[in-house]
Amino acid sequence: MNFTLSITNEEFRQLADYIRRCYGINLKEEKKALVIGRLQNELMQKNISSFTDYFRYITTDKTGEALVALVDRITTNHTYFMREAEHFRFFRDVAVPYLRKTVRSRDLRIWSAGCSTGEEPYTLAMILDETLSDDIPKWDKRILATDISGKVLDKARNGIYTSDEITSIPAAWKTRYFKKLDNDKVMVADSIKKEVIFRRFNLMDPVYPFKKKFHVIFCRNVMIYFDAKTKKELINKFYENTEYGGYLFIGHSESINREESKYKYIMPAVYRKE
Repeated sequence: MNFTLSITNEEFRQLADYIRRCYGINLKEEKKALVIGRLQNELMQKNISSFTDYFRYITTDKTGEALVALVDRITTNHTYFMREAEHFRFFRDVAVPYLRKTVRSRDLRIWSAGCSTGEEPYTLAMILDETLSDDIPKWDKRILATDISGKVLDKARNGIYTSDEITSIPAAWKTRYFKKLDNDKVMVADSIKKEVIFRRFNLMDPVYPFKKKFHVIFCRNVMIYFDAKTKKELINKFYENTEYGGYLFIGHSESINREESKYKYIMPAVYRKE
């Protein structure tokens, strides 16, 4: 099928409003070219010739697969091991020792929200394995890792990365927590894999289904896509799902309005519920 794909202002607004309602992602006018570029192959593969027809297709698809494919294509899942490393140092040196003293149940609940391809939750699992190694059998410390993109979750579950993708990881970790598959690929060790539970989850869901609250929530570089109202609502949901004394980590390019949130500022991009 040969056609020059374009999107009218009305088609873009219709699609952008729908994505914002469903996922909180705020697509601004200047993102038109990005939307066309990322969805062009999808429309051609489905033999759809306009964004009006495409909108009808995703909103009438009973399986939900069309919407999943849309989200997979428009979201940017750029991450890497040890991204914003000072967060991991704070988690290791301050948060874990504090929680080790205060969590009497030994049930340590951590949520990596917007986990992308798994680097963040696997890093947290490696830190916990190292810092709690003297009494690991006494701790239930599995990490919930969620994302709206099924595509990135598949990669995360596989736990396979190239040698270049793990260059920032300490040498001791490479030996202890990864196994070599070939000259270029490594896989996360089973001992770390079993500590992370990957689930598809939409942060815009009105009610969060968690039975217990979390001691640590990482949600970094996700809210940059949200408008102020959506971000405020999400922060409030996180607060309600955080244990007292628990931490929230956000991206360094993000911020929380301290007048609108009950979280206490600890350091750049780190907050605590007190």
